[in-house]
Amino acid sequence: MELSDSTLYDVLIVGGGPAGATAGTYAARAELKVGIMDKGLTTGALGTTSKIANYPGIDGEIGGAELLKIMRKQAVEFGAEFINDKALGSDLSSDPKMVFGNFGVYSARSIIIATGSMGRTNLIKGETDLLGRGVSYCAVCDAAFFKGKDVAVIGKSDEALEEALYLTRFVKTLHFFSPTEQVNVPPEALAELTEKENVVMHPGFVVREICGEEKVDCLQVSARGSKETEALPVAGVFVYLQGAKPITDFVVGQLEINDEGCLQVDRENQTAIPGVYAVGDVLCSHVKQAVIAASDGAIAAISAEKWLRGRDSHRNDWAH
Repeated sequence: MELSDSTLYDVLIVGGGPAGATAGTYAARAELKVGIMDKGLTTGALGTTSKIANYPGIDGEIGGAELLKIMRKQAVEFGAEFINDKALGSDLSSDPKMVFGNFGVYSARSIIIATGSMGRTNLIKGETDLLGRGVSYCAVCDAAFFKGKDVAVIGKSDEALEEALYLTRFVKTLHFFSPTEQVNVPPEALAELTEKENVVMHPGFVVREICGEEKVDCLQVSARGSKETEALPVAGVFVYLQGAKPITDFVVGQLEINDEGCLQVDRENQTAIPGVYAVGDVLCSHVKQAVIAASDGAIAAISAEKWLRGRDSHRNDWAH
């Protein structure tokens, strides 16, 4: 399909987990221009799963991140483009549709929402009150405000690590807090961070409170399992923790969201807005399994291809 604007995607997929990667494979194989916005390999449920033993076609056990790498590689080989960015907002009714990220605005004729359910409901005490006054979720956006100061990064994912590495170029001291002893990132990437002279690692420590009146001035932290806390002076806190809530904040007010926080779709995984689809764990209609999320992605991609080309029925993939 020829497009006059090379920056316009036929299909923009928000989320690169099993649902998003599979949607990317099917859409790209249909010769559509496909972009997949994703924050990192270990920011989703599959990437943080240590072992999977029941995925069809995989003999024996495999790590979730390793399985996801295979899925992504397949999508890229068919022509999908991965975009390392986070969706902050969107305009789903415009023509073309738009998703706003940290690093740019992405335009597409159709959109597949595959952001999963790792959103947070349990915030750190003081996090909301001090948001924008020392609490941040974007190092690229706010690093310059903390030049020469002490800051903290909280998380254990690829995203947390990449943001921390970026911050080390600006700050005096960076305290990295992982709520578990193990950080779910490749060892070589973790080594790159720990070898920085201005980084102090705090594995297995929990941030109980972000303190300050007008702005952040300290953290109250404790070792996991301990009730004793200690104060750590910092000027900024960058939070990259994960939870179990569907991530739909970037489409709020545009799509129907039920009481559980999930998006509503028809049998082709299309939302109430034509050309906008939702798949995987942002839906509440199925068991949370990688194979089911992948199935959702395939259905949405095939449906999007049918909608884009104005057909009334699906085309069999094996006849491609």
